[in-house]
Amino acid sequence: MLVNIIVGSVGVLIFLFIFWKRLKEDYSSEIIFKAAFLLLTVLAAFFVLGNQFLREWLFFTEAAGIPVGVLIAVSRLRVRFFETLEAAIIGLMPWLSLFFLADSVTSKSLSSFLGFLAILILMFVFYYLDVHYKNFGWYKSGKIGFSGLTTLALIFFIRSLVAIMGITMISFVNQRSEAIISGSIVLLCLLGLYNLGRQSK
Repeated sequence: MLVNIIVGSVGVLIFLFIFWKRLKEDYSSEIIFKAAFLLLTVLAAFFVLGNQFLREWLFFTEAAGIPVGVLIAVSRLRVRFFETLEAAIIGLMPWLSLFFLADSVTSKSLSSFLGFLAILILMFVFYYLDVHYKNFGWYKSGKIGFSGLTTLALIFFIRSLVAIMGITMISFVNQRSEAIISGSIVLLCLLGLYNLGRQSK
């Protein structure tokens, strides 16, 4: 219980800092923190609902809360969708990595430790793409969203691959459902990237 409180508190602080840092050039601090707390409120609501009624699907319930929270922020605060989604994704990744790390220590779980390492690597991938994506000749639009959608696709591709390999993780429903749902999310991310790439600058 104490570990969960510590992980949650540190995760929230890191999320708020990264979320603010990603958006501070385009929005006032007031709007940024309103969007952040709105997103956290939606995630908390989805967590409670998922924990109460869909415990086996809690990871996907929480994941669904991210775009829902971003859409609400877009409608209420007039922030841009993909810009805010990217800030949310990279802001939440350290929190997720801490969750895996804590579970690997308390449960002595190798799969959770590997999940922790995978999230760290994907964070570096995100920042690399964020710096270089405008130089990719095949991504002609140069629109914001490439780094976030690509990283999200990689997260769920890895989850799908791990499920297909028959490896169980703490946040899995079951291997078959995990592979199908994660694979479907990967396809949605790729479609989103395709549409972004086709847009004019």
